Amino acid sequence: MFIFKTVKDITAHLEAQRAQGRLIAFVPTMGALHKGHLSLLQAAQQLPALTVCSIFVNPTQFNNATDLEKYPRTTEQDIALLTGAGCDVLFLPTEQEVYPDGKAVKEPYDLGYLETVLEGAYRPGHFQGVAQVVERLLQIVKPHKLYLGQKDFQQVAVLRRMIDTRQLAVQLESVPTTREPDGLAMSSRNRRLTESQRSVAGLIYQCLVSIQSKKGMQPFAVIQKECRELLIHKGFRPDYIELAVADTLELLPDYDPSRKMVALIAAYIGEIRLIDNLVL
Repeated sequence: MFIFKTVKDITAHLEAQRAQGRLIAFVPTMGALHKGHLSLLQAAQQLPALTVCSIFVNPTQFNNATDLEKYPRTTEQDIALLTGAGCDVLFLPTEQEVYPDGKAVKEPYDLGYLETVLEGAYRPGHFQGVAQVVERLLQIVKPHKLYLGQKDFQQVAVLRRMIDTRQLAVQLESVPTTREPDGLAMSSRNRRLTESQRSVAGLIYQCLVSIQSKKGMQPFAVIQKECRELLIHKGFRPDYIELAVADTLELLPDYDPSRKMVALIAAYIGEIRLIDNLVL
């Protein structure tokens, strides 16, 4: 696996690969890698393409300075995982390489309704930072395909819109969420859970399954209330438990069998904020 730390070096390498007719598949990450990240790499490896991963903890998408400071950084372990998984290229840039002209978003992204609900409402400015860093990385890597995890369902929708509005020449592929045996969505933040927190963290997925299984049996408001009470009883602080149209994330007051839906939950356990979703 080739490791590059500068834009100049990775650009030269990838230009040479493109000149030989190779396709490029890209998996952007913030490190602290787990099986979920590797599933994105494995999806990319289904193509006859050069696989490129990046590790960069992007400061512009954090609303909370403490969260940024405590975000797990395990670079040596990450390199070993990617090497073992057969990744071709790792981009490991500094903040100066990613943002040579400063971190300010020079032209705000038109993210429309997506920026006003769910994560957008609870983390103002977060998606501007996500769109900013991903567009910058796409400018550097110039991949043919971009691989993202479905766990961050709204983020995928935001980046799909960003790619469309900026007319970027890349195809986005969303890869199903990888889960622990108890259903907990794999996330780098899970490393920060205490043993007692981890023992109840799978309840979020259980709530999503309940929302899915009771479709058409009870009003969503009843199940939403049950899930909220259960999570609070077990020590969570829910931000939201919502039902939305999968394609647009328009919030729904009740099940609508005529539309593809997604259930979404965000909740704190201690100081760790977990998110998950399930397409119904």
